[in-house]
Amino acid sequence: MRITGLRTLTTIHDWGRPVGDANGVYADGLVRVPIVVVETDAGICGVGLGPHVEIESVFSAIEGEDPRSVTALYDRMQRRMFKAGHAGAVFGTIGALDTALWDIKAQAAGEPLWRLLGGRDRRVPAYASALDIALDDDEFVSVYQEYADRGLRAAKIKGGLDVEHDTYRLGLVRDVLAKAGRGTRPSLMLDVNETWTRKQAVRYVSEIERTHDLTWIEEPVRRWDAEGHAVVGRGIRASVATGENLTGLEQHRSLIAAGAVDVVQTAAVWGITHFLRVATLAHAHDLPVSPIGTTPLGLLHAATSVPNHLVSELQDLRPPLGVSADVHVEGGAYVLGDTPGLGLRVDEEAVAAAKHLLPHPLSGGSHIRPDRAGHRLHAVETDAADAPVTA
Repeated sequence: MRITGLRTLTTIHDWGRPVGDANGVYADGLVRVPIVVVETDAGICGVGLGPHVEIESVFSAIEGEDPRSVTALYDRMQRRMFKAGHAGAVFGTIGALDTALWDIKAQAAGEPLWRLLGGRDRRVPAYASALDIALDDDEFVSVYQEYADRGLRAAKIKGGLDVEHDTYRLGLVRDVLAKAGRGTRPSLMLDVNETWTRKQAVRYVSEIERTHDLTWIEEPVRRWDAEGHAVVGRGIRASVATGENLTGLEQHRSLIAAGAVDVVQTAAVWGITHFLRVATLAHAHDLPVSPIGTTPLGLLHAATSVPNHLVSELQDLRPPLGVSADVHVEGGAYVLGDTPGLGLRVDEEAVAAAKHLLPHPLSGGSHIRPDRAGHRLHAVETDAADAPVTA
């Protein structure tokens, strides 16, 4: 079997409501989702979700190769981009192609990827994550009730702009999940997306912990700040979770070596091989791993095969437009299906028909960091239907 071609598409994830975090909001709920399809001479195609940046250069490293040699091809793609740099969006391109190759490998074997990777249990524990910073309180409660109805008893809310508001919202989601769980104490997490300084993080989390038992604080300071994460971790009771924006083992290594992370995260967009390697590094330090992503299907399959998986992020209950997946949610967990490969299918006609809905790549959203992020003296005023406004 040989890799013969490549197709790229871009669809949208239509949330039907505003979504975002402390950095910004997609007010109309429309978010671009790039897709990669890798073709083979055996008629098997693999699908990966992720960037197309420098994809011609990256693809040249694997064209004509046997896609089943996926881990070797992952390293080959990184070597091909050695001088140009294989971090950031290019790392995502490598991850998307890597995911597509794993999809092909499992399809060729006639097995779902979770089985091929050695997984035993198709159920992957999940926590709710609604990207909820722009919702008013009634919308907020309604959204988390949907998760609670699917059996979820853990939730991560977005915050970081006003600690009193964050404390209040944590109480709202706690009450929703506790009622659904008939008194079972839920797990609560807060994600501030790198918007605090070290001392702010310690002060604010300590204030929240007077009221709530916080399971983890996510990305309290800048992603690369190993010393800062360690300072925060020593000053609070909650665990520190970080890593979703780190690209490469070398970036994770410094945080782990500094004792700066308690829950090691990695994003679905970076690919399956990267996740497996990060999970092994974390396991060597007795640390759990937790996948992040809007549609983290590849990492869900991989999570079944690692001994230190803790819980996976569940954002929207619906896939992107034109995409279907052999997975469902029940009893607080993702349940993976038996379709060979990832179980991910793309309706390219539906994607093409929705092209007019694509937002401009440079339009606002949580991917653009505000001018004063991490340098605010006071709380930030927010409008429930708009982006955060710097005070």
